[in-house]
Amino acid sequence: MKKAHKLGQKGEEIAAQFLAHKKHQILDRNWRCRKAEIDLISKHEHTLVFSEVKTRSSERFGQPKEFVSERKESLMKDAAEAYLELKNLDLEVRFDILSIVIKNEGIKIEHLENAF
Repeated sequence: MKKAHKLGQKGEEIAAQFLAHKKHQILDRNWRCRKAEIDLISKHEHTLVFSEVKTRSSERFGQPKEFVSERKESLMKDAAEAYLELKNLDLEVRFDILSIVIKNEGIKIEHLENAF
């Protein structure tokens, strides 16, 4: 497994634990639909939260959140619609980004609610 893939998996696990600590119920991980993948799907109170997790080992090239493109946002919105239809859910929806930097000196997590 490539180093970047392992880092991404570690970041997604950290993000899931972080959200669970904030009282999110994790419903799905790495949910795929057509060309899109949603890293984490959780329920927080009466809201369904679709989260993109971006993990880096350095901030040298910018914050991880800066690497979520408009195309990725569009694909996530399409996938979220499909998820709601497939699961027959009628909930408020929110799109979040979890930006995680893992360094030797520790982990930095930034949670952007309603990111797009």
